[in-house]
Amino acid sequence: MGVNYQPVLWNRNKKIYDKWIGFSMLIYLLCFIGITIITNGETSPETLIIRAFGTLAIALLHIILAIGPLARLNTRFLPLLYNRRHLGVSMFLAALVHGGFSMFQFHALGNTNPIYAIFTSNMDYGSLTNFPFQVLGFFALIILFLMAATSHDFWLKNLSPKTWKRLHMMVYFAYVLIILHVFLGAFQQQPSIASILVLGLGFITIASLHLVTGLKETKADKAKTQLIEDGWEYVCDIDEIPEDRAKIFIVDNERIAVFKYDNKLSAIHNVCKHQGGPLGEGKVIDGCVTCPWHGYQYLPHNGQSPPPFTEKVATYRLKNNNNKIYVLPEALAEGTEVAPVTY
Repeated sequence: MGVNYQPVLWNRNKKIYDKWIGFSMLIYLLCFIGITIITNGETSPETLIIRAFGTLAIALLHIILAIGPLARLNTRFLPLLYNRRHLGVSMFLAALVHGGFSMFQFHALGNTNPIYAIFTSNMDYGSLTNFPFQVLGFFALIILFLMAATSHDFWLKNLSPKTWKRLHMMVYFAYVLIILHVFLGAFQQQPSIASILVLGLGFITIASLHLVTGLKETKADKAKTQLIEDGWEYVCDIDEIPEDRAKIFIVDNERIAVFKYDNKLSAIHNVCKHQGGPLGEGKVIDGCVTCPWHGYQYLPHNGQSPPPFTEKVATYRLKNNNNKIYVLPEALAEGTEVAPVTY
């Protein structure tokens, strides 16, 4: 989005990433099928496909849900976050194969519409142990479909980032449905302590990662400056900010990013307009603040994306007092130019 900006298209890195996704999925399926044939040779081809693609989809979903908190805890995981939507579409396709074969094997051979049969073949909705678990999987698959179908930035722009984000946050609701779907299915049909333990371990891992990340960010958000001069709040000393990087600071319950670049300092709102990425965790590239999530860029002195892009974020006034940086808490209108502080 700067002079040397390369738009995020189907570039060489993404092609390599997608090849690794496809190769890894193929290896998993071959290993699962091979082990199942060796340990349980009487398994029918339909059941084998259902279990192979079902477990693959669950494994991919756990990886997807882990990428976000891992990237916040360690920047080495950012490349995975950058391409997470491709992994999400791959996960949906695996879930679709699982759901399609399940519907065919259990509901397509009768006179009743298969989708209708999912809801009516077991009417014991008031039972905990005999609840129709396939209904839960069906609704989860619908959510995953909506997310996969709207994964392109075309939908993000036309739905608005806020609406798009809310839609894709439904992945956590889908995750709960899938956990219940698998747990009840394993309990009702073929109780397996091993599968329940693996599922429980996956849930604990995902919950723990999100909890640790949340506690870390909550602690940072609670940090308040004790030094205020005429309404200006102390941020940090200049030397505390690495070159072409930022210090994230909380003012009026909002995160701002104070960037240091070319012997200058500028402050902008921390939230990227694309998917709410943390701009303060990115860096200045080609004179532009670059979001670490998907590469969206903003000019640090006015919060505007370089033409022809139109995204804007709020800016803040700074001052330098004996190498101590202060910020005026009042946010300026998005895209307002503010003369950088020099040092």
